[in-house]
Amino acid sequence: MIKKYKGEDHTNMQIENPNNENIESAEHPKSDLIFDKIISFLQLFMCETLVKRIMSLILIAVGVPNLRITELTGLCDRSIRTLKKDIETGDMDNFFAVNGGGRKSKLQDYEGAIIEEIEKNNYHSRQQIADMILEKYGIKVSLPAIGRLLKKTESNI
Repeated sequence: MIKKYKGEDHTNMQIENPNNENIESAEHPKSDLIFDKIISFLQLFMCETLVKRIMSLILIAVGVPNLRITELTGLCDRSIRTLKKDIETGDMDNFFAVNGGGRKSKLQDYEGAIIEEIEKNNYHSRQQIADMILEKYGIKVSLPAIGRLLKKTESNI
């Protein structure tokens, strides 16, 4: 449990550890500036999202409240709650994965089968491939999407 109280030049926090001993720590008056500098430095080596996530994990481990983590790192409260939930459930596989937030491909579940079909049979155009996908899988796919699939699988049609 963390109890905050204001001092003359900085905010003090009283932290109770598992042994029920009170530990007093003080937040530096320029902690916002320090965190901004640390985040800027770490961005030289990794993306902003990952830096904010790592800094938030450190602050969560230390027991800093969500509101203060939001102020320091710029992550939203919902992201911080998600990180805390993942820590509690032990689901830490995705902490360091940074994925695009885009929509998933319609063909994602069928890509392997489609490529197999393309390699087995004689398709000469993207339109023929799109027609085959519509017939066999009932999925209407644009020609540019076929091109992306072929490029992703390094096919030479």
